[in-house]
Amino acid sequence: MTQTILPPIEPGADTQATLEALATRYKNARGLGMQAVNMLGGQAEHLLDRLPGAVRGGLEGATFQALELSFSAAAASRGTLPDTGHWLTRAVTMATGAAGGFGGTASALAELPVTTTVILRAVQGIAADYGFDPSHEDTRADCIQVFAAAGPIEGDDGADISFLTLRAGVTGATLQSLLRTVAPRLATTLGNKLAAQTVPVLGAVSGAAINYIYTSYFQEMAHIQFGLRRLAEETGQDRAALIAAFAQKIGKS
Repeated sequence: MTQTILPPIEPGADTQATLEALATRYKNARGLGMQAVNMLGGQAEHLLDRLPGAVRGGLEGATFQALELSFSAAAASRGTLPDTGHWLTRAVTMATGAAGGFGGTASALAELPVTTTVILRAVQGIAADYGFDPSHEDTRADCIQVFAAAGPIEGDDGADISFLTLRAGVTGATLQSLLRTVAPRLATTLGNKLAAQTVPVLGAVSGAAINYIYTSYFQEMAHIQFGLRRLAEETGQDRAALIAAFAQKIGKS
């Protein structure tokens, strides 16, 4: 499960070079999906069907509550706890994933808000690395939007680009509206994670390993989100046009 951690894009970087660097991040992040499939021994398809019906039925509501709780907790912690590096964040979520996977579906559900909070806090730190204040409304919205990206074992490749333009559909909306827009997408992603944590595959798959993959993925999506935003602000180019150019770079035009 090795992965190269690329540094944030440097200020003043050439537009095409920046888009190439962000495209590399995207491709590396999508490669995590293949790692997940390999870890699951080809059992990654229809993971949601493995969850109990009651869990599937309540997953969206549980995800919304986890997002809401995580948003408040992550924001509050910024005044008392320093940002952590990529590896430390992954180590923390690996620990929570191991604890969550130990007791099956029930403990995995209880682990969701904790892991979501740690990841969201890491996303806020990445926003700060790119020069954006995580306390500002626009940045707060962008941090939540990162969770709308398709997860590493999600089958809809288009969803991991649509999160970049999601806010165009909720302009002027309250934070609650944004959370409710993101929650259904994240519910599918987290549902796959929950199911994967309960699938025994030769004892090789654990909540820790799955959380490593998901944390790494969302960190990379955050770099893409804020890298494109900073590029738009530095160059004065239209953000939507840059997103379209980015999509071309990764063959999603």
